[in-house]
Amino acid sequence: MKQLVRNVKIIGTGSYTPEKILTNEELSEILPTTPEWIEENLGIKERRIASENEFTSDLAAKAALSAIQSAGLQKEDIDLIIVATATPDRLAPSTAAIVQDKIQAYNAVAFDISAVCSGFLYAMSVASQFIASGVYDNVLVIGADTFSKITDWSRRDAVFFGDGSGAAVLSHADEDNGFLAFKLYSDGRGKWNFTVPAGGSEIPASKESVENNLHYFQMNGKAVYETATEVLPIAIQKVLEDSGLSVDDVDLMVPHQPSIRILQKTAEKIGLPFSKVMTNMDKYANTSGGTIPILLDELYRAGKIKKGNIILFAAVGSGWTYGAAIIKWS
Repeated sequence: MKQLVRNVKIIGTGSYTPEKILTNEELSEILPTTPEWIEENLGIKERRIASENEFTSDLAAKAALSAIQSAGLQKEDIDLIIVATATPDRLAPSTAAIVQDKIQAYNAVAFDISAVCSGFLYAMSVASQFIASGVYDNVLVIGADTFSKITDWSRRDAVFFGDGSGAAVLSHADEDNGFLAFKLYSDGRGKWNFTVPAGGSEIPASKESVENNLHYFQMNGKAVYETATEVLPIAIQKVLEDSGLSVDDVDLMVPHQPSIRILQKTAEKIGLPFSKVMTNMDKYANTSGGTIPILLDELYRAGKIKKGNIILFAAVGSGWTYGAAIIKWS
């Protein structure tokens, strides 16, 4: 059983989603799809859309303040801020630095992680290493994305994403609680199956890049489904093995929200009753880095997570990036 040097637990959660709701019915008026197809295949009924003057850092800051309050801490108590996002406010500075300023947590170090839909899981792993080693005590981990800003609303895959942010405060735990294991993977051979081609050093912003819609995300939906349903069970089985548990020990699975069919197939492969797989994509769609922490915050505040529960986290994202984690809730 793999142990951290100093155990790490989650002591507070928070989330924020924009007020504007975009329904399947509204999208079906401008796209070649139907509300029924979206709900049946993706599990989505509606999604939240940020306003024109609402940025990723705004969503992140609101979730962050909620998580700090939930943890019973002050902003001065935060040692490190990690923001997992694929839609930063700017290429520079980091969105984490902007969030630090917006919440005035000036005692904290701040940086971003880019792992798209796996970002929050990756960020929790990084945060855990800092806490386990004794470098920091309280780390604010935020997953935030505004994919509406990089969506081509004339493409059928516009139905997949929504905007939102979630956050968690991680701190040190006693020996009987906290994270039991992380298992992360990357496979760069999948880099073209979900990408935003322009805006970096490869294809700098230009008149041509804008005219050719290269600043919007491009997705191979079939490849995403096939890869996710293959690799998620592998990561989950490995993290269960590393923590000395079986799938029967899992009380709740709090996964990324790619589509209902991906989660159903994953649960089937690992032998987990789907009643234990938590979802909220019907309300928010896929909020990328925000999916896991938004769902976690809803479950925590609704009293559905109990002390001693074994919680399984799992995610897959562009890169490919994927992984899983196990926590014993305290």
